[in-house]
Amino acid sequence: MDRARRAVDPDFLLGQPGRFRAGLGALGSALSEERERWALWIPVGLGLGIGLYFSLPVEPTGWIGAAASIAALAVALAMRARLAPLLAALAALTVALGFTAAQLRTASVAAPALHKRIGPAAVSGRIVAIERLKTGRRLVLDGLTISRLTSDQTPERIRVVDRKGTPALRPGNRVRLRAVLLPPPRPIAPGAFDFARRDYFRRIGATGYVVAPPERQARDTAGQGGFTLGLARLRQTIARRITASLGGAAGGIAAALLTGGRGGIPKETLGALRDSGLAHLLAISGLHLSLVAVILFFGIRAGLALIEPMALRRPIKKFAAVAALVGAFGYLLLTGATVPTQRAFIMLAIVLLGVLVDRVAISMRLVAWAAVVVLLMAPESLLSVSFQMSFAAVVALVAVYEALRTHAPGWRSDPRWWRQIVLYVGAVALTTFVAGAATGPFAVFHFNKLALFGVAANLVAVPITAFWVMPLGLAALFLMPFGLEQLALVPMGWGLDVVISAAETVAAWPGAVTLLPAMPDWGLLAIALGGLWLALWRGGWRFGGAAVLAGGLASGLFAPSPDVLVSEAGRLLAVKAPDGALVLSSRRFARFQGGAWLRQAGQPTTRDWPTDPARSKASLKRARNQTVNGAAIAATGRARWLACDGLGCIYRAKGQVVALAHDERALGEDCRLATVFVSLQPLAGRCPLARQKIDRFDLWRAGTHAIYLAPDAIHVKTVRGSQGERPWTRKPEKQRAGKARPRRRTR
Repeated sequence: MDRARRAVDPDFLLGQPGRFRAGLGALGSALSEERERWALWIPVGLGLGIGLYFSLPVEPTGWIGAAASIAALAVALAMRARLAPLLAALAALTVALGFTAAQLRTASVAAPALHKRIGPAAVSGRIVAIERLKTGRRLVLDGLTISRLTSDQTPERIRVVDRKGTPALRPGNRVRLRAVLLPPPRPIAPGAFDFARRDYFRRIGATGYVVAPPERQARDTAGQGGFTLGLARLRQTIARRITASLGGAAGGIAAALLTGGRGGIPKETLGALRDSGLAHLLAISGLHLSLVAVILFFGIRAGLALIEPMALRRPIKKFAAVAALVGAFGYLLLTGATVPTQRAFIMLAIVLLGVLVDRVAISMRLVAWAAVVVLLMAPESLLSVSFQMSFAAVVALVAVYEALRTHAPGWRSDPRWWRQIVLYVGAVALTTFVAGAATGPFAVFHFNKLALFGVAANLVAVPITAFWVMPLGLAALFLMPFGLEQLALVPMGWGLDVVISAAETVAAWPGAVTLLPAMPDWGLLAIALGGLWLALWRGGWRFGGAAVLAGGLASGLFAPSPDVLVSEAGRLLAVKAPDGALVLSSRRFARFQGGAWLRQAGQPTTRDWPTDPARSKASLKRARNQTVNGAAIAATGRARWLACDGLGCIYRAKGQVVALAHDERALGEDCRLATVFVSLQPLAGRCPLARQKIDRFDLWRAGTHAIYLAPDAIHVKTVRGSQGERPWTRKPEKQRAGKARPRRRTR
């Protein structure tokens, strides 16, 4: 018995017989046989540590991560002669290192942020990024001076929407403007995506909108310099020249493929691409970077092969690899270096370096080390949809193609051309299916959408993108310095028109998109761990991950949904109808938030809120007074479960009565009736009989409230409670009598 087998032998560990010992022995044997795959779990451990850090309700003590790392390292050194304890200690070490990396990253990006609205305020700063919008543009500024704020209160960066459109601006320009500034936005519901956390790691401490056209200040030579700003100006110039040559949706997509900016793509086209499963074509990732590298590699190699002395005496393959690496790095910078592009570039760089040293480097180990680099450089990327979907697709594809190479080694050896065509079409279909299956759960978690006919759309779009669109796009970049880019952009637009047509056709098919309700966090974690267990191991025991994966996929069936939602500003309410559908109080107010609530419920739209403006207060009073056992009501009108007038609403569900009061005049009647009282006015101690009270100040302090009803219990979740006390959490100032309070709203 070898040393590894002996170290995990159950007799050595337990010294007693039994079924548990036999099971542990089988597990130890399986683990020992796959020792070459152990390193693949390093990024998984880092991810668990990072996820643990971000899941905490309060900010941990600064030294805890480092202390845990040192302790785990000490245990690993002490147990280095015993494999099982050593592996456990090393696993704990990777988790601790991930936790520490997240702590260090959070501390390194700390910057002031607004905690309340100010403005219109005079703002002076330097533009570092400009994003085109359908109407206007979005500016990111740094080097700020803001009236009403001291230097230690001024954010490092702000993001404002400018719909004035004048003057023409470029990154590096210093501008003076007047803007209304707001704190980074909170999540739209408890547990939803945290915009404030995302902005924190981008060092954006305020958002807002411009109220007067910006004024460009005198050119600042120092402010105009720098590689980053120069790259941003180059990106803007390229995008402008592309859209000048190609108008409409094709121009917007071409600019997105070559510069990474999606602002010029019409909303309808974006929707069609998402619903047809082609949104990945816009996310600059491995497909695009690989195409750029392949085009450069084979193009330069073919060109050098035509020069006989060079081809005979020089390693032209290695020259082509270097050129492809340089070109791919330039494309990485030009398109904004997103997380998927970083992952793809790291993998591509290792592959091309393998060419330089005459080794083949494509493997799951390559994916693992790319993940390690990304997680250590930007731990917060673990929470982003781009990281999750990118690595899910790549891990699944590498695992499938590794299995094909193992079990069908001759599947690519047939030289007949028609077999090669069939093989290519089959590979595109298989790749699309595997990538779609791997990323589908993450799409459901983040967007509540699942595109069902992605294979059909990708069979058309991927070959056109690979063999027509991207080569011509690359040619356009090379021709642009000579003013000849239209020679490539115009035919590139023809290919993009075909892609758009395929997307619109597939998206229009009945049932092309399925809407699904929100999945809990633990469900996504189970899907990720189950999928990794299936993909990273090779033995038969890996199929145990299928049970964990299935549990995660079914988690949406067990996740409770709120019965009542109340927005932070009180402008939008939502209640659950008897059939489980979510009904919004308004289609006009808070449309973004309302749409997000509907997506979380898996609904495409909402039915009308049963409000009858002609109903008198007396009519609603009669409905409110129809009680059973002093609790449940039978409301009159179009819906017995909800009755409203100009003062408020009464909602009944699961034996509870919820009063939604818009006006103080509703307090007298509703306080005697409701078990849950929600008031858009301050309650100031009124309604003592209500089991749960929520007023205007509660909404202002804690954000959107979600109320879960049961016959014998009432549970309330808030945005503030789901965020916890973290560096990116808004901290409202304490209110004092007579001082600034939230403005009262009437409906």
